[in-house]
Amino acid sequence: MTIGDRVAANLPAITITVLGAGVMGRAITTLALGRGIDVALVDVSADVLAKARAEITQQLRHGRFMGAFPDTATVGTLTTSLTPTSAAGSAAVVEAITEDASLKARVLAEISGIVPAGTPLITNTSGIPVEELAKSVQRPAELAGVHFMNPAYLIEMVEVVRGPRTGDDAMAAILSLLGRLGKKTIVVRDAPGFVTSRLLHPMINEAARVVAEGTADVESVDRLMQGCLGHPTGPLRTADLIGLDNLADALRLLAERTGNSTFEPCELLLEKVRRGDLGRKTGRGFYDYEEVLR
Repeated sequence: MTIGDRVAANLPAITITVLGAGVMGRAITTLALGRGIDVALVDVSADVLAKARAEITQQLRHGRFMGAFPDTATVGTLTTSLTPTSAAGSAAVVEAITEDASLKARVLAEISGIVPAGTPLITNTSGIPVEELAKSVQRPAELAGVHFMNPAYLIEMVEVVRGPRTGDDAMAAILSLLGRLGKKTIVVRDAPGFVTSRLLHPMINEAARVVAEGTADVESVDRLMQGCLGHPTGPLRTADLIGLDNLADALRLLAERTGNSTFEPCELLLEKVRRGDLGRKTGRGFYDYEEVLR
C-alpha cells in the first residue's frame, strides 16, 4: 500500500476541478477518478468534453489493468462543464490547458476570482515560471506548479514547483492532495523549465537534430539511448508521447526565458508540427501510430 492509499483510506470524499480536457487534463482526471476523487472537468468545447469522457473511460480501464489504482478504490464521479463556476466548491483547482503563458494567466485570473480564499490553485506546466503566472491571480500565495508527466495516471513521481510567493498552507494542501493521488513528490524552486523540462526537452531537440543531420535514424537514436544510457523509451518516442506541438511550444518558452537560442525547436520538429504529425495523439510523429487510433 502506498502513502497515497493510506491517506485516501482516512479522508472524506472531495471534488477537484480540472481546467482543460486535452491530453493532460484527461490523464489528470483519470488519475483522480481512479483514486476515488470526484472531478469537475471544464473545457470551452462540448465536442472536446464528449471525446474526453470516452477516453477517460478507456484510461480508467488501462489504469486498472496496469495496477495504477487501489483495488478497493471506488471510482470518483465525473461531471463536465463549459464554465468554471462549479470550481467554487472544489477542494483544489488544476489548470491543465495548453502551454501558452498568456492564456494560462487569463484562465488563472478568472478562476482565482471564482474560488474562495484558501483554495489551492495548481498550474500544470512543463516550464512556465510560477511567479510569472502568479502576477495574474488574486492570491499568489495559493498558486503552485505541479508538472505531471504523461500519462499522469501511470507515472508515479511529480515535480512540484514552489513559487517565490507560494504559501505554506497551499504547499501543505497540494502535497496532501498529491499523496492522496498516490504520487511521490520532489519540490523544486521556480525557474524556466524547472528541472525535468530543462534537461529533457533540449535532449529531445538534439536527438531530432541528429536525425535531421543523417547521423542516425529515429529508431537507432532511441535504441542507443535505451541500451547505452538507460533511457526507458528513447527521447523521440518520448517526444511523440508529449506531443510535438507541446514540445515545440515548451522549447520556445525555454529559449525566451533563459535567453539561450540553442533551445529553439529544430527545423525537423517544426516541419512535423506544420504537417500536423504531432505524435501519438494524431497517429504519426517520429513513429507511426495509426493502429493505436483504430
